[in-house]
Amino acid sequence: MSPVLRLTGISKRFGPLVANDGISLELNRGEVLALLGENGAGKSTLVSILFGHYVPDTGTIEAFGQPLPPGDPAAALAAGIGMVHQHFTLADNLSVLDNVMLGTEPLWRMSSRRAEARARLIATGARFGLGVNPDARIGRLSVGERQRVEILKALYREARVLILDEPTSVLTPREAESLFATLRQLVREGLSLIFISHKLDEVLRVSDRVAVLRAGKLVATLPAATADRASLAELMVGREVPRPTPKPHAPGGLVCEISDLTVHGEITAVSLTLRAGEITAVAGVSGNGQQALAEVLCGLRAPDAGRVAVAGRVLAADPRAWIAAGVARIPEDRQAAGVIGDLPLWENAIAEHYRTRFARRGLVRRRAARRFARQVIERFDVRAGGGVDTPARSLSGGNMQKLVLGRVLIGDASGTPPLLIVASQPTWGLDIGAVAFIHQQLLDACAHGAAVLLVSDDLDEIFVLADRIAVMHAGRLTAARPAAEWSLSAIGLAMASASPLEAARAG
Repeated sequence: MSPVLRLTGISKRFGPLVANDGISLELNRGEVLALLGENGAGKSTLVSILFGHYVPDTGTIEAFGQPLPPGDPAAALAAGIGMVHQHFTLADNLSVLDNVMLGTEPLWRMSSRRAEARARLIATGARFGLGVNPDARIGRLSVGERQRVEILKALYREARVLILDEPTSVLTPREAESLFATLRQLVREGLSLIFISHKLDEVLRVSDRVAVLRAGKLVATLPAATADRASLAELMVGREVPRPTPKPHAPGGLVCEISDLTVHGEITAVSLTLRAGEITAVAGVSGNGQQALAEVLCGLRAPDAGRVAVAGRVLAADPRAWIAAGVARIPEDRQAAGVIGDLPLWENAIAEHYRTRFARRGLVRRRAARRFARQVIERFDVRAGGGVDTPARSLSGGNMQKLVLGRVLIGDASGTPPLLIVASQPTWGLDIGAVAFIHQQLLDACAHGAAVLLVSDDLDEIFVLADRIAVMHAGRLTAARPAAEWSLSAIGLAMASASPLEAARAG
């Protein structure tokens, strides 16, 4: 059969950077094509060209045998190409029906055909197993339900090709299983899917073929049935990816004690202890209070009730005091809270310590600051074409995270590692090579005596790193139990609001 999509010789440059280099790909009817690659390999650029957000420098695209005009998202939608973004594009204060109808009716129409749209939405949901109440407000839906609405938006517009960008990154295991069932139904109905994910087990499970990009080039296209995790990882990064290995060490004393911590509307009576040389993970779907917990433990927020002590001292809600006490922060949003995009790498590298380590009489010691930045770049493999003067916003996600990681893990002037590391989603959206590197750095810091609080919704990451695991749901935290006492199903139940007793039985 003729392919439903044909990309021929797609190239795109941004100044000296070649984002896509002569890429040719085909997608067949009823096929799931996985698109893999490191951060910065060119996946986002290629998808943006396909969806009309970018205009290629060279190359052509055909959709269902017809040329697709470049740089025209409306033409892509009209051709039947839909996209489900990693970050949902929904209005929380509107209903499901309102969100689905947005942009589908001409402005000159005197009245909205809501009854017709409702019937069509219900029929589409029933056909594809995506039942959602049309009158429900988006803000009251679970993450899995919101993703169904995103898929319904595309199907309502009669999409025949669906691009899914990291579709399981914020789902519980149960919600992910529901999504996979939906994808199978979509394929049975003849839709074609482009599946973008860093989770190789999922890629091998759902895809028919896998296309791998590296440094802007298409380096392989192969049947999923003939691939495995190790071979795909090596194709992505161009070398064998070592598995992170913990170094033997004895757990130390109490570093941080949290007692009945409450932040109104977000956290209720949370208690937890963190010990030196131990990684304690807090699992859960984003938005259940984890971010508030991390912000309290970095001095960014004051609790409404309860007590937090670091090394026996209760600290005020002052980030400088927490940094001085040896608390290091890896924020959830590296772009908004981790770096200042317009500043060069050397200024970002010293951002949290410039007053105490890199200033004299109010003046920045530029030579020492730049030397420290070069140390971070070299030791943590931060790939920046312009060296320490490179603006932080020009880094890929993985390199930006390595910069943040190096800034906090490299230790103080005497080389002493942090006392406590609060790592929120440290590998979110990163490729397998960057993930392995960051995992190893956290394990090494733990072996050198740091206590680590790992906040993550990636269960694979949690089982790789954690010594103890607790689960957070609706602002409440289960008891932290040894990782060996948890199973995937038990964590999934606890994340989906099952009682601690049910989760314990499942474990």
